[in-house]
Amino acid sequence: MEIKIRKVRVEDSERVAEICRNGWLDTVDDRLSETYKIKNVGFWYTPEKVEQDIRKGQYSFVAVADNIVAGVIGGGMISSRDNEIFVFYMARNYRYMGIGKRLLHVFTEHFKKKGASVQWASVQEGNSPGMPFYESNGFYFQSVKETDTGTGEVQRSLRMKRELE
Repeated sequence: MEIKIRKVRVEDSERVAEICRNGWLDTVDDRLSETYKIKNVGFWYTPEKVEQDIRKGQYSFVAVADNIVAGVIGGGMISSRDNEIFVFYMARNYRYMGIGKRLLHVFTEHFKKKGASVQWASVQEGNSPGMPFYESNGFYFQSVKETDTGTGEVQRSLRMKRELE
């Protein structure tokens, strides 16, 4: 399988939306109501919203495996030295192949050139694919962030951090 990491393009919006929608739904699984899931996916992961966010620079790179977009990562600088991953998902059938690690590496090198020395990520509490990945890549737990969903629920994310060399 040939893997390429490249900058995300507007024409990737539909596939990126699909990967993010499925990835986010996998991470929240049965922890949040169907009402909130529909609301959140309908806001963040439509092809139109993803296209808008690609144009704004919120999405950074995609992994392409045999000419198919297999994963996406996005983020930016949140201070002069801090970089944050805003979105990072792999298509289900491309997980556990080392592609995500390559995507993270290219993303990280890009932001190190912009002055990043610390990198942050929020991981949904109970995200069994995500936590081991981040931990194996040097991230460690910092805090719990609770967000009111507007549906009477609280979404809990684990704030993870790593120092960049």
